[in-house]
Amino acid sequence: MKIAYKTPQGIYYQGIIEKALSSKKFDKYKESVDLIFTSPPFPLNRKKKYGNRQGDDYIEWFSNLALLFKEYLAPKGSIVIEMGNSWESGRPVMSTLAIKSLLKFLDAGNFHLCQQFIWNNPAKLPSPAQWVNIERCRVKDSFTYLWWMSKTPYPKADNRKVLVEYSASMQKLLNTKKYNSGKRPSEHDIGKTSFFKNNNGSIPSNVITASNTQSNSEYQRYCKENGLALHPARMPRDLAKFFIEFLTEKNDLVLDPFGGSNTTGSVAESLNRRWLSVEPNLDYISGSIGNFANVPVIKAF
Repeated sequence: MKIAYKTPQGIYYQGIIEKALSSKKFDKYKESVDLIFTSPPFPLNRKKKYGNRQGDDYIEWFSNLALLFKEYLAPKGSIVIEMGNSWESGRPVMSTLAIKSLLKFLDAGNFHLCQQFIWNNPAKLPSPAQWVNIERCRVKDSFTYLWWMSKTPYPKADNRKVLVEYSASMQKLLNTKKYNSGKRPSEHDIGKTSFFKNNNGSIPSNVITASNTQSNSEYQRYCKENGLALHPARMPRDLAKFFIEFLTEKNDLVLDPFGGSNTTGSVAESLNRRWLSVEPNLDYISGSIGNFANVPVIKAF
């Protein structure tokens, strides 16, 4: 493990996460990480360039990370893991590997499942192509799960930091103060003033819609200008921004164990959070510098 580059708020390490978290260099971060936010290689039935295990080997590898992550997590810190779907080879049947892996991770770390989120990507291409495009017996698979876990049932969190803009109808209600109060079919009785308080936004749901369709971002331009390969599984910045704002405060420490193009580190930097990322692939690390166009980067390679 070695430092690849530094910014005012963070460090990108080149290395394998198991070795990094087992090294003495990382000891100083134990019980001080406020958010582990990451998207590990998915348990796909076909090999990808960024590396991915398969079957029971994946479940065992992934669950073993739980105790390592737990050592570094602050008492009220959170872990948020995005896990995509996979399908059985040669059949229009979804694999349960992702769910089994997350459940075993949860049990191995004795974590609490605070909430489950869905990232809906409306721009995702139709897949799996054989069953969606050719045989037309399935619909487009356009979402992934994000599991929010912690050591305690009450981790640091504040949904007032991630409020969304009121709808036109809600803004009208706040202005007119007119609402059809009374009992609903559920027998819940809504008072006359229940919705008249202006909270500066609506509480978001656990379904997050965000596309990843940028074609000329600073990151992409940097990679093109420097002849670097784009990471094939980049996360939208809005996704990282939501969880970093929701679950951390300024100067908190955010860790991404599978850094890739380092979206997590870049967003954390922009939000005045400290960050650490780990990634074995030097090409992906080199390209990730493009996410720090307006930030001084000290390269060590």
